[in-house]
Amino acid sequence: MEETTGTRVLMMGNEAIARGAVEAGISVAASYPGTPSSEIMGTLAGWAKQFGYHAEWSVNEKVAAETAAGAAYTGARAIVSLKQMGLNVASDAVMSLAYIGVEGGLVLAVADDPGPHSSQTEQDTRYFATFAKLPVMEPSSAQEAKDMTKWAFELSEALHLPVIVRPTTRSSHSHGDVVLGEITSPKKDFAFIKDPKWCILPSLSAKNHVLLENKQEEAKKLFAESPFNWVEKGETDWAVITSGVSYNYVKEALELLGMNPTILKIGSPYPLPDELALGVMKKAKRIIVIEEQEPVIEDQIIRLAWKNKLNLDINGKWTGEVSRFGEFNVERVKSFFETILGISPEQPEPASKQQAPTIPGRPPILCAGCSHRATFYAFKEAGKKNEPVYCGDIGCYTLGYAPPLKAQDTCLCMGGGITIAYGLSLIEKDRPHIAYIGDSTFLHAGMTGTLNLVYNKANVTVVILDNQTTAMTGFQPHPGVGLSATGDPAPQADLEKIVRGLGVEHVETVNPNDIQATIETAQRALDYSGPSVVIARAPCINRIKLEKSYFIDKDDCSECEICIEDLGCPSIIKSADGVVISDTCAGCGICVTICPTEAIKEVSK
Repeated sequence: MEETTGTRVLMMGNEAIARGAVEAGISVAASYPGTPSSEIMGTLAGWAKQFGYHAEWSVNEKVAAETAAGAAYTGARAIVSLKQMGLNVASDAVMSLAYIGVEGGLVLAVADDPGPHSSQTEQDTRYFATFAKLPVMEPSSAQEAKDMTKWAFELSEALHLPVIVRPTTRSSHSHGDVVLGEITSPKKDFAFIKDPKWCILPSLSAKNHVLLENKQEEAKKLFAESPFNWVEKGETDWAVITSGVSYNYVKEALELLGMNPTILKIGSPYPLPDELALGVMKKAKRIIVIEEQEPVIEDQIIRLAWKNKLNLDINGKWTGEVSRFGEFNVERVKSFFETILGISPEQPEPASKQQAPTIPGRPPILCAGCSHRATFYAFKEAGKKNEPVYCGDIGCYTLGYAPPLKAQDTCLCMGGGITIAYGLSLIEKDRPHIAYIGDSTFLHAGMTGTLNLVYNKANVTVVILDNQTTAMTGFQPHPGVGLSATGDPAPQADLEKIVRGLGVEHVETVNPNDIQATIETAQRALDYSGPSVVIARAPCINRIKLEKSYFIDKDDCSECEICIEDLGCPSIIKSADGVVISDTCAGCGICVTICPTEAIKEVSK
């Protein structure tokens, strides 16, 4: 990015967070991809060579957090970017870091996913921050995302604590004007100074817990002076306290209602700047708290009111008028105000004046030509007689759960498919159990589960769906690809050698687009007594270009619909003319293999 200081540019929220980190002078950036956070590291990786810091896609989030912590131990500044589920993986390190502390600034950019749009849970990272006793900041705009991130490094160094910056899906992916600040070049003279404080022994933890509690009060004072919390004075006897992207919804909803209350905009939801909040609470008869997800600010407001014996109404999630589920928008926030204030909602316009109906929702599906569909089909064919349990994992292949494939019966968390399958096998000893896992996910969290299978002589088949990228989150590289985050050549992990090194004796690699070979490979793995691994390797269809295309010869087609009902390719559809292949065909040719009447044929060039 060549723009000079003071230039105004359009930026995605995640890009703005990356810019803030660069302006702060980071030395290290580490991450594991996960929507909605992926663009933070994607942007940082793209700028790393230009600005002279280290950027990496780590094997998993725990590794990323520990790598960044090591850099921060020397006095250098480091950032970790991840989604809320990734924070679960990193939590072991992060909880202990709160007690140990850091020397240089360490910022955790944790993107939450209200909705959820692309996550297993709607968990609220602000509760994690409260649990870990770490300061958390919540941007409401792209400009604030940049400025908050930059300031968070200063806060981290003042408190000697990691600091969490928490965007949500909407603030991560929306765009806004950002005024660029000055770039700070990373220093080169940092060094680790040996000290007993870096070893977290129980006696030290007991002592540091007291210090950690004291830092909560110190953080409150620093937050009260920060530019990210402010009061907008109004004209009513009630006030609104809000944070993050909800602040924007509140402003627009109040404008639609023609109301002008006092608004306390909170950029630091934990720990709450008490004195600033009390200043608003003492002048109001009613406080309305609008925040997405959990009542983190609301809980602190209620405690503050009780502690100071304030006689006022507090409306929010605990009184039932503000939802704690799903993502907010202007209309939802407007309805919260109408319910609390007893305002009759506006009547909808007559049907003749209304806009076009909402487009129906469409569930996510595997792409046309995806090799995972071929793998699922082959293992379903191989397992027809014995009704295996298909345990899944987190990635594109999770979509195999849907009809007609129905190729996943469980899905818990990254790496969980292998260990869930093992647990099931302990009870259902005579039933086959198959665990699907992606190549990136296997390196992230599947190796330990596979080792556990070997150690306990489990009769489980692991299928590594190797499409040679991290596809669902945006095609980021991983150790099995042979490229680093910055695009440089890197040692390429050999999945077969890793699996054999873990002790698995039955290991086969197959191209899943060769359906018959994959069925035979699957059958051998299922027949094997003990842990077996099949590596189904074919590049992601979105990363290659196939020159072939196909059509269905109506004269040969019996309309058995196996291609629709068993394979489920989205490019094969029923129409008024019968079963046809649409122009979305990717040219993989899997359907040709399974058609019993040989009606699917290649288009002549």
